[in-house]
Amino acid sequence: MSDSSHALPAASKVPDIRVLEMGDIGFVLRAGWQDFRRKPMMGLIFSSIYVVGGWLIYTFFFVTEQIWWVLPFTAGFPLLAPFLAVGLYEVSHRLEQGDTGFSRGDIFGVVWRQRLRQLPLMSWVIIVYFLFWSFFAHMLFAMFMGPSVLLNVTTSYAYLLQPEGLVMLLVGTAFGAGFAFVLFCLTVISLPLLLDKELDFVTAMLTSIAVVKANPRVMVAWGITIAALTFLAMLPALLGLFIALPVLGHASWHMYRRVL
Repeated sequence: MSDSSHALPAASKVPDIRVLEMGDIGFVLRAGWQDFRRKPMMGLIFSSIYVVGGWLIYTFFFVTEQIWWVLPFTAGFPLLAPFLAVGLYEVSHRLEQGDTGFSRGDIFGVVWRQRLRQLPLMSWVIIVYFLFWSFFAHMLFAMFMGPSVLLNVTTSYAYLLQPEGLVMLLVGTAFGAGFAFVLFCLTVISLPLLLDKELDFVTAMLTSIAVVKANPRVMVAWGITIAALTFLAMLPALLGLFIALPVLGHASWHMYRRVL
């Protein structure tokens, strides 16, 4: 006989998709800011992982004189942010339910238990996507600038002012925007949905795409908002991410609740 105590939980029904308005973006940002103010230390803990990790990686590039990698890495680094925001989703989820007495261990425990569900598969999609972007950026550099430039880059960005460098930046920016938009469509709703419901990661990604198709104007504006705030926060040595990441993470949970 099978042991019913180890039976898998029943699959959840996919929630209906609501139609959003542009004002919903302001609503979720305000809600994200309120959650961050209520539990600031939780936001700072998760954002510090991102910021300190970025500092270490940038230091490695400078020490090893591979400075050219800073550009594609800076463009691709935010692609990992949705996965790191899972803990923030759980914080917002608990605050939404009126639970304000939880500890850091409670949140980390929930995140740790996600390893037995579908979130790790979704995180692998994000990581592989990021690695593919890094490979593509390397290939794009070699195609426009040639292998000799690639091997001789040290600590100067002067090569980017050459005609080939300017064209490479334009093409790379266009492709990077396309990469980011596709990943946005796959993850904008899927990660908080997987945390909240018992669904497989493919269904979650398809639901996320359906949300974007049902609300193209609002979701594109939401994606631009996330990209703009993240970019601005990265300018002062990534320091702005200590605030921007928690607020956007909490706001992403409220966007999920708003649309589903």
